[in-house]
Amino acid sequence: MAPPVPDLWFYVIAVPAVILVGISKGGFGGGIGSVSVPMLSLVMPPLQAAGIMLPILCFMDLFGLWAYRRKWDRRQMKFLAPAMLAGLAVGTAMAGMVSDQAIRLIVGTIAVWFAADFWFSQRHNRPPARENVAKGTFWATVSGFTSFISLAGGPPLQMYLLPLRMDKTVFVGTTVVFFAISNVAKIPPYAWLGQLAPINLTTSLILLPIAAAGMLLGIWMHDKVDPRLFYNVCYVFLAAAGLKLLYDGTGLAALIG
Repeated sequence: MAPPVPDLWFYVIAVPAVILVGISKGGFGGGIGSVSVPMLSLVMPPLQAAGIMLPILCFMDLFGLWAYRRKWDRRQMKFLAPAMLAGLAVGTAMAGMVSDQAIRLIVGTIAVWFAADFWFSQRHNRPPARENVAKGTFWATVSGFTSFISLAGGPPLQMYLLPLRMDKTVFVGTTVVFFAISNVAKIPPYAWLGQLAPINLTTSLILLPIAAAGMLLGIWMHDKVDPRLFYNVCYVFLAAAGLKLLYDGTGLAALIG
């Protein structure tokens, strides 16, 4: 197998990024996981960053599926999963036609708006939203598309799930199952597009112990956090992901760099 990415600065960025993704996926519903590719894109092309992160995410999913194997909403998944797969299909068909910059702008804007709406419109004092197949289908499709393009599927899915105020364990379990299906489904098209090149796979393998540590830490933290604090943390993660995506999407990173 080819040697891994040799750049020291890559690992300076990659290690904390992988730990944060693991904590988020393991205990907080994946909100901050959307910043992994933008963070790695500071030191490498976005497509290569996505190719390195996908095997790591699949590995993390094994921990999550075991930890939350009986704690996810099967009724929601009946329409969320097919819609997500449709979004992946659209992403595959449009690969190369939509720039990462445009996707980051769209997803970042939505994520920041939704977090601001929660904090400033007293949304947290409103009763939980009801299940809505149309809304769920729309956001899951968007999630599948943005997840394929830049592994930024977390914010769109949370647009639908967070207002439902699900039990925090069921919420995390549902996101774990959703993205486990999504990540496995992305393997064939990513391989077809050359994003799973040997150098990327070797680098992913080196980072797997870090991924395991982050995932286990997130699972441990999940049981230690009060439900009220939990949802506030989720919105903080959502806003952080959105701001980072906007930062990259507007070109500020290139201007400042």
